[in-house]
Amino acid sequence: MDIFVNYAPVIVVVLMFLIQERIVVTPEQLEKKHREIIKDVENRFTTINSFNDLKSQFIDMKDKIDKIYDCLILK
Repeated sequence: MDIFVNYAPVIVVVLMFLIQERIVVTPEQLEKKHREIIKDVENRFTTINSFNDLKSQFIDMKDKIDKIYDCLILK
């Protein structure tokens, strides 16, 4: 216990430095940053389901264009 009393000012200064420089974060700060990252990802990127739906629509459009092209060439 005497060791802690002797080094208490140093321990307090080191802890305050770590907190002030945001090296150590609280769970609340971590959760807030996590929500910000998730929101940013949702705004920038698409979901795999949306991508697959769009891909299938492009495939359908390609098939229809091919059919139109075939009709024009045969006539």
